[in-house]
Amino acid sequence: MTADLDLSLALDAAERACRAAADAALPYYRGGVSANRKADGSLVTAADQAAERAALAVIRDAFPSHSILTEESGAHPGDPRTRWILDPLDGTHRFARGLRFWGPLVALEHGGEIVAGAAALPALGEVYTAARGLGAERNGEPIRVSTVDTWRDANIAVGSLARLLDTPAGGPALDLIGAADYCVAGGDLEGALLVARGEADLWIEAGVRPWDVAPFKVIIEEAGGRFTDLTGACSLDAPVFVAANAPLHADALSRLGGARRPVED
Repeated sequence: MTADLDLSLALDAAERACRAAADAALPYYRGGVSANRKADGSLVTAADQAAERAALAVIRDAFPSHSILTEESGAHPGDPRTRWILDPLDGTHRFARGLRFWGPLVALEHGGEIVAGAAALPALGEVYTAARGLGAERNGEPIRVSTVDTWRDANIAVGSLARLLDTPAGGPALDLIGAADYCVAGGDLEGALLVARGEADLWIEAGVRPWDVAPFKVIIEEAGGRFTDLTGACSLDAPVFVAANAPLHADALSRLGGARRPVED
């Protein structure tokens, strides 16, 4: 337990909410769906709304007193110490175009810390789960970050390259990408999970909201990695997030938060 919270029950609820959202969205993915733009310019579909309803039902049934923050319907009142953070369908643009890298994100924040989370890639049949002290898994099997410790051997993942380049970290990020063995830009969901399962060594994302990243902190850290903003802390409202294995994380923070300099390894 974390004080008065049973993490096993929280993890079970996070996974069930994630699976419920995935099950609600999949019929739209297979049958096709149109997307509309919200006031903030982001996309929404009927699948986002159906997935949110399904996930909210699970969370409310398991923990009716908790507060909830969701992308589509905003803040739902409850205990301010314990808050669920939900993106029912991350990657709506990719979903609407028929790409595979989309899915629900569910996290539980308790006392200001993300303590449990789940993420899914429904088109690939993958569900990722983690809770503090309980490890991280993909479809029930443990996952670990990589042990790569040089940039020349590293695989780097980025979410939105355009948003990243619009920040002061954009130039240093390009230097790291240029020195790395490989770079993939497949969106925040797939990029973060590549690090968690050891297939990428660094993930950088910019310009996102709390529901876009919340479960990745506990998933990546329970897989042995580091997940922070550029200060080395982790405000969910930060402009840039960095996740990596332990050998590369500190150097990545130093480079992304400072002046550009050659990447020699």
